[in-house]
Amino acid sequence: MSSVIDAVNAAHQAASTATSSSKGSVKEMEDRFMTLFLAQLRNQDPLNPMENAEMTSQLAQMNMVSGLEALNKQMQTLLGSYNESLSLQAANLIGKNVLVPGRETTLTADGALFGIDFAGPADKVEVIISDASGKEVARQSLGQQNAGSMAFYWDGKGSDGTSLATGKYTFSVSASLNGQKVDVTPLQAGAVSALVRGKNGFELEIAGLGSVGLDKVKQVF
Repeated sequence: MSSVIDAVNAAHQAASTATSSSKGSVKEMEDRFMTLFLAQLRNQDPLNPMENAEMTSQLAQMNMVSGLEALNKQMQTLLGSYNESLSLQAANLIGKNVLVPGRETTLTADGALFGIDFAGPADKVEVIISDASGKEVARQSLGQQNAGSMAFYWDGKGSDGTSLATGKYTFSVSASLNGQKVDVTPLQAGAVSALVRGKNGFELEIAGLGSVGLDKVKQVF
């Protein structure tokens, strides 16, 4: 029995030396496995040979490792193609307006644009607009709305009907259906000026808002 162990150890040492310059690849693992496997077959005890089940199990494990490595390479290729396609699509957003999560809006001479994302349908929706000091200046009821994102235009008039000064405002939204609260996400609007690759994927540079993840875009117009 000691001769078997010595032979296997010698084969293991030889395989390790032969692949020491490039450890870690599946091909090296396969070569090392086959070296050890053949050494086991040559030096097994004739009175206690390796069982077929054990042999099959070892071969199956190595095939599994090879299969996973091949699958990983395919996934990397697909991911590379997906990222390239995504970057081309995202580049088309430059110069366009988008809605992303946020509570700010800028009132110009033409009015202000923002949006709302509804988690479900609502039969009562109310928007409250406040100035920079947090004081409520306007309130509007939107009535029934479907689930999903919508853009909302504010003409810049206060609750008393007078035109308000241009500048930054904030807004909040409440929604309900048959008296039950409906979750909503306020959306602020901005123009896309550039596309950059961030740590977590592609990001859009939006004027006045900074960098926003591509996955945060709810609507393009």
